[in-house]
Amino acid sequence: MHRYRTHTCGAIRPSDVGQTVRLSGWCHRIRDHGGVLFIDLRDHYGLTQCVIDSDSKAFKAAETARSEWVIRIDGRVRTRPAGTENAELPTGSVEVYIDDLEVLGPAGELPLPVFGDQEYPEETRLKYRFLDLRREKLHANIMKRGAIVDSLRRRMREGGFFEFQTPILTASSPEGARDYLVPSRIHPGKFYALPQAPQQFKQLTMIAGFDRYFQIAPCFRDEDARADRSPGEFYQLDIEMSFVTQEDVFQAVEPVLRSVFEEFAGGKRVTKEFPRITYADAMLKYGVDKPDLRNPLIIADVTDEFADDAVEFKAFKGVIKSGGVVRAIPATGAAGQSRSFFDKLNDWARSEGAPGLGYIVFEEEGGALTGKGPIAKFIPAAIQARIAQKAGAKAGDAVFFAAGTEAKAAALAGKARIRIGDELKLSDTDQFAFCWVVDFPMYEWNEEDKKIDFSHNPFSMPNYDRDAFLALGEEDSQEILGIKAFQYDIVCNGIELSSGAIRNHRPDVMEKAFAIAGYGRDVLEEKFGGMVNALRLGAPPHGGIAPGVDRIVMLLCEEPNIREVVLFPMNQRAEDLMMGAPAEATPKQLRELHIRLNLPEKKG
Repeated sequence: MHRYRTHTCGAIRPSDVGQTVRLSGWCHRIRDHGGVLFIDLRDHYGLTQCVIDSDSKAFKAAETARSEWVIRIDGRVRTRPAGTENAELPTGSVEVYIDDLEVLGPAGELPLPVFGDQEYPEETRLKYRFLDLRREKLHANIMKRGAIVDSLRRRMREGGFFEFQTPILTASSPEGARDYLVPSRIHPGKFYALPQAPQQFKQLTMIAGFDRYFQIAPCFRDEDARADRSPGEFYQLDIEMSFVTQEDVFQAVEPVLRSVFEEFAGGKRVTKEFPRITYADAMLKYGVDKPDLRNPLIIADVTDEFADDAVEFKAFKGVIKSGGVVRAIPATGAAGQSRSFFDKLNDWARSEGAPGLGYIVFEEEGGALTGKGPIAKFIPAAIQARIAQKAGAKAGDAVFFAAGTEAKAAALAGKARIRIGDELKLSDTDQFAFCWVVDFPMYEWNEEDKKIDFSHNPFSMPNYDRDAFLALGEEDSQEILGIKAFQYDIVCNGIELSSGAIRNHRPDVMEKAFAIAGYGRDVLEEKFGGMVNALRLGAPPHGGIAPGVDRIVMLLCEEPNIREVVLFPMNQRAEDLMMGAPAEATPKQLRELHIRLNLPEKKG
């Protein structure tokens, strides 16, 4: 017989009745029924009920066992007495009568119980993560993560992609978030950086003549934590392809994500064909560039309606005269809500820094649509009808309004759309709703510095005739601000899974693109000389994307916090409470690295 087990704790079945088996695992739960002990023994694979009474020679040893002790038991499999079966367990129709018991690993007092789903402070959970990971839900999340990664890999290989590994120690990047720096012992005063992403390496892989690259890539960024972003490190499904258009990237990536989500969606619907939404439409209709399409509400622009001379609502007229806009957010069926519903939304808008949310409630009187509410009296019936038509409102609905600069009005309207949808329970949450957001602007106006700046990714190919782009001058600022980039995001349920782009593979176009944003050739050469030199030696058109693995798993596990799907996450201050990182270096280590500390003075 094997030293520790003949079966796992999830493998015992009725066909094993009568057999002598050996199991090893953790004491998940111990129940004392007066001379009879029930021990639910747990391992990675499942749980088996084990029984011992005072007639067993191992009874005294069993009495000493406590929660989370690791034990080995020998015993006979028998059928559970009628009425005591547990249909929720695969092993629920049988139990093991213990003949022998050995304590393999006693456990002290637990700072965090494994049995049950009690909520514990995050600090405790992270410090004792190895205990937290024994809990059923978190354990299942991590196993599901592994299965999702396996599925992604398999589907990428089936799509003709080959997995590459790129360097972890590399050069510091001047773009994006802060780098994590690694001092070099053999090059005093010089530092490596951990890669924020394998962006330059995957492009260089295409320039090197490989065709379809992917990698489950670790990325390192010294940035603050959020619910959907881990501090320090995260993983992405990094993808790059040669000789492709934007549409080719969509056709390669969309089936992979769709099929992975269908595999792990647990019965939820998954978008069959991802709609393409322009950035401009996303900002107008949803108030954000990562729209949650589970929510059916569509924002409308009603600036012209409130600018009409017949409208007497001065607050919005002042906004419009100063160059602002007015957005309308429909609220389907809200006419039946109490006054407190509208008051709460107004209070919420004030908490967001807005003066409030004006609104009109539409009812039907005498066969005609009639608007009521605080601002309805300032708006003639004909214009109310135009507002209702634009907002898609009918009798029984309400329409709320957000006014301000285009950016502020969009942001408030977008948040109000989500809040109203949630309050009225309009969103169809039994689905994973995907979309592509396309046609991002290449440039934007930097009001603070009074100059044109890159809007998003400076290395995207502009969607503009090459010769015309190279000929653009300072007098063409309005034309420049209208240029779109071959850049795209993939969004699911309002969460951005990834940004991607067709890369700017032409050095002359790249030089011009940076010049437009005020960066001379010397800056380009200094910061990105390696990449530019590679592009000068025969680069194919190429593009890619990098969906976030952590966010994919978070969605499929239906977890609101990314730390629930990461094996050993840091806390929000980028600390590993379990291992004690970051930690001070010893004087010897600092001497070897030629580093002298210049720490800030401690306050107080």
